[in-house]
Amino acid sequence: MQKIRKPFIVPVFIPHEGCPHRCIFCDQSAITGKAGHVPSRESLKEYIDGYLKYAGPDRYPVQISFYGGTFLGLENETIIRLLSLASVYVEQGRAHGIRFSTRPDSVTKEKLDLIQPFPVRTVELGVQSMDDTVLALSNRGHLASHTEAAATLLVQRGYEMGLQIMTGLPGDDLQKSQKTVERLSRLKPAFLRIYPVLVLKGSALARLFLNGQYAPIELHEAVDQVKRLYLYLKGKNIPVIRMGLQASEELDNGSVVLAGPYHPSFGHLVFSAIFFDMAVKMLQKETIQGENKQAVFYVHSKNISKLRGLKNNNLDVLKALFHLDSIRVVPDDSLDMEIFKTVNDSMTMTDLMADQIQVI
Repeated sequence: MQKIRKPFIVPVFIPHEGCPHRCIFCDQSAITGKAGHVPSRESLKEYIDGYLKYAGPDRYPVQISFYGGTFLGLENETIIRLLSLASVYVEQGRAHGIRFSTRPDSVTKEKLDLIQPFPVRTVELGVQSMDDTVLALSNRGHLASHTEAAATLLVQRGYEMGLQIMTGLPGDDLQKSQKTVERLSRLKPAFLRIYPVLVLKGSALARLFLNGQYAPIELHEAVDQVKRLYLYLKGKNIPVIRMGLQASEELDNGSVVLAGPYHPSFGHLVFSAIFFDMAVKMLQKETIQGENKQAVFYVHSKNISKLRGLKNNNLDVLKALFHLDSIRVVPDDSLDMEIFKTVNDSMTMTDLMADQIQVI
């Protein structure tokens, strides 16, 4: 897997604040479990102080992060107030920078001039798609060209830029999602997040779903799509730092998600699918003889669960496909995280990527 150092995030949620449109799929209050409002200085300081207690010496860098709304869509006075408070923690050495998420069309020279004096390190753009029809059907209120313009400005100003995309939006399909990541890869983002669309109760998409006007993609389809996008981006050396929404009590208890490919371990499902494909390719080249037909795989110990799949499903399917009596998975921490070996051969994710990249 791609190894990047994960910052310790102090997440400050401002659901829907600064958003000029309510996207068809969106209910940030439901996802975060928090009502939409901009916190007061006192409550924000209390919250950050409490959260920083969990930042041990090995958690680095520490970033105070504003999520859930359109940060640059807030009133200028509000932006300055929030950044000023967060900057105090950077000045004290208790944090190392600030990050926030915002819409592409909120990024202007004037807004970037406004935040220039503050220690903002990372800006995440909620792109969702680079297909203008898909954006219109999702009531995004911006075009793909806004994303390209925003990315250019952010790179010129020296910010670390992350991008967030969605799969399964109204009017979307695998080909359009692939074209989206192809276009976004040219913008040289530092990382991406990929979120399959969920039908959230109370959203406009929920009404379309209940009226039979929208059908979410199935879980297995979402896993396959995101797997292909991940491998393509990996081939471009662009890390994917999240696949699927962060599990939460609200999402897990069924009170929020009406339909759609939600799984609390969605990213694990994607990696399991990748390791399954690697195992298939390896076994297609193997000649296993003898009365007890056994395949032996060697992987880093941290990848054992990815190879086995949930409830050993990968191994069960592989045994049936290749008429094996057993499969033995041997941990070998001398192996790189991306190397997959049998007794006679080895391969990496790079070998698997060729098949995915040709699709785009």
